[in-house]
Amino acid sequence: MTTDKNSLEARFEQGLFASRWLMAPMYLGLVISLAMLTIVFTKELVYYAAKTFTLTADQAILAILTLIDLSLAANLLLIVLFSGYENFVSKLDLGDSRDRPSWMGKVDFSGLKMKLIASIVAISGIHLLKVFMELGKTSGEGLNGDKLFWLVTIHLTFVVSGVLLALMDWLAARTSKH
Repeated sequence: MTTDKNSLEARFEQGLFASRWLMAPMYLGLVISLAMLTIVFTKELVYYAAKTFTLTADQAILAILTLIDLSLAANLLLIVLFSGYENFVSKLDLGDSRDRPSWMGKVDFSGLKMKLIASIVAISGIHLLKVFMELGKTSGEGLNGDKLFWLVTIHLTFVVSGVLLALMDWLAARTSKH
């Protein structure tokens, strides 16, 4: 009887382990999202490049911040894509790994969380900077005190969340393993 139970249990566990491959289509979706983000980046770059000689300094800075924002979002997407796949589905077998980023295969779930929150804080900060730079330059549409309050509050929430996640990871690393 125990061999039947062990056999049933072993098959169940193998099926459970194989279910990680259900994540693979989601990572493929993230690759498609990265392609979409590349197209949006290219569209923005072409739009601003065509206006280079007519942009004011403030407009140029806003254009650059927009491109940096898109670049950070793409970096975040790559981190989630590579780290998530390697941590939860399968190791990437790339053969010659001279071109492999040094962090690949070394970012665990805790490191992924920290990179994720750091990227979100950076993206939020850039968005907030863009909004502050636009103050007084637009007709005031959508830039009221309430909106600014919430943008700052949300950004600070991201910052505090990042600090708390880092503190929790630090505390977890200092506790002895059981």
